[in-house]
Amino acid sequence: MTSGVLDMVQAVTVADYRELARRRVPHWLFEYIDAGAISEDTLAANIADFRRWNLRQRVMRDVSRVSTATTLFGRELAVPLVLGPVGFAGMFARRGETQAARAAERAGVPLCLSSVSICGLEEVTQAAGVAPWFQLYMIKDRAYMETLLARAARLGCPALVFTVDLPVPSRRYRNVRSGMGLWGLRRRLVLGASAAKRPGWLWEVMLRGRPHAFGNFAEGIAEARTLEGFDAWVEHNYEPCLDWDLLAWVRERWSGPLVIKGILDPDDARLAVDAGADAVLVSNHGGRQLDGTCSSIAALPGVVDAVGQRVPVLFDGGIRTGVDVFKALALGAHACVLGRAWAWGLAGGGEKGVAAVIDMLERELATTMALAGCTDVRGLDRTALC
Repeated sequence: MTSGVLDMVQAVTVADYRELARRRVPHWLFEYIDAGAISEDTLAANIADFRRWNLRQRVMRDVSRVSTATTLFGRELAVPLVLGPVGFAGMFARRGETQAARAAERAGVPLCLSSVSICGLEEVTQAAGVAPWFQLYMIKDRAYMETLLARAARLGCPALVFTVDLPVPSRRYRNVRSGMGLWGLRRRLVLGASAAKRPGWLWEVMLRGRPHAFGNFAEGIAEARTLEGFDAWVEHNYEPCLDWDLLAWVRERWSGPLVIKGILDPDDARLAVDAGADAVLVSNHGGRQLDGTCSSIAALPGVVDAVGQRVPVLFDGGIRTGVDVFKALALGAHACVLGRAWAWGLAGGGEKGVAAVIDMLERELATTMALAGCTDVRGLDRTALC
């Protein structure tokens, strides 16, 4: 919907929530959610490449009962979805990660909290009544990393998602043009002018949503107590030496399920499992890191063939409809991890928006299964595609 008044009553697709988000948050923040790296070719391919596969329609089958439930790491999920790690989400809505966590828990799916969330692990756990999965970005301060892993373990986080495709930050030019790439007074003026055009967001998030710090790092890192200070700190403190020895270091300090996020190559998938991964997550960071690499959906079959008999293979990249979820599951994904889809829901409608996105994808998946003659997501395989 591109014209007229769009509200949550009329929003029926992920694309609708993207439009709501565009209208409700400042331009620089929408661009942060929406942008990809450099020319955004991989971002576009993540969506377009789903069209490579068609569904095989089978008829005259009893589809009076269709199950979207599955099990992952011992927990039954109502639908094979995970709300993936999205940094900065506490700025999309007031204390945004807590709203998303409540929506996820009610829907019967996990939320994976980003290392660079605004709301920290303890706040999100208290809000949802259950600990989230936790996503780890490795920084050079190993002592603080140990402290962070211990916090996650103490709270009972069910899984650790170690992101390995961000040894250095990428170039996202939409973010530069929107003002996020500026520094000092000029940055504050540009971002402030943009925020002033969204008075509802300014009141609800900037004024009522404080503190605006990175909750998982603020305890031990002074720069993480302000957004601008942390930007500068990240440039110099993310760990560029991401190697298999570092994965072993994490594995020694984390006894629960360990997911390696950022796998596209089958050889890397094998190495990850050999090094102790309990699952791999096929992902190109939503097209936000290495532009020009393959789409996630194009990489999925090769990774499944390499390690799918050994560990669950999760999938992230370009999910916009329940049909997309169906295709990824049929290609061997155990579950799909959402990024922008739930971020737009949060920015466009808060907790209700996140719940609506999960619900619409679940309904679309169930409908697609029934019309394709499939009754259980756990039985989907490549024979469902043509």
